[in-house]
Amino acid sequence: MTQRLKVLYKEKISPYLLTEHNYKNCHQIPKIEKIQINRCLGLSAQNSTILKKTIEEFSAITGQQPVITKSKKAIAGFKIREQMELGVTVTLRNEKMYSFLDKLINVTLPQIRDFRGLSSKSFDRHGNLNIGLVEQLIFPEIEYDDVDQARGFDITIVTTANTKLEAKSLLKQFDFPFND
Repeated sequence: MTQRLKVLYKEKISPYLLTEHNYKNCHQIPKIEKIQINRCLGLSAQNSTILKKTIEEFSAITGQQPVITKSKKAIAGFKIREQMELGVTVTLRNEKMYSFLDKLINVTLPQIRDFRGLSSKSFDRHGNLNIGLVEQLIFPEIEYDDVDQARGFDITIVTTANTKLEAKSLLKQFDFPFND
């Protein structure tokens, strides 16, 4: 089943961007490459119930099994040993990426309390959008009774755009709610 946003990109967004930015060929048109979702648990990742709960939440939200991130070296000042579990991460591509993006734009972001839109300052210089969410309860897959503590996570939308302007133009066509 082809995702709605993927069809929208092929039929409407890419021809619009081709004429708007005067690209010479279709391979210069920016596109969304992947979506990276991270949660750092720190030393609380040593608690197996918290880590298992986080893995279940990420699996429910993304539909994909997360990878447990581990420390690369020991840092005594932070009480971190080498190969210590510190967080989880998921990389979404293709169909799952467009499905998550559709859910994020149309269901999740409107549920945030006092949401006024995403800031344009959230872009890095390579054209990637970074969103920090405070709690996981805004996703419809998460039950309120199952959550013991609100834990936030970061969402990075990686694009092939070269500048912030190109990336914002691309994401605006996907109906991302920007406040400026």
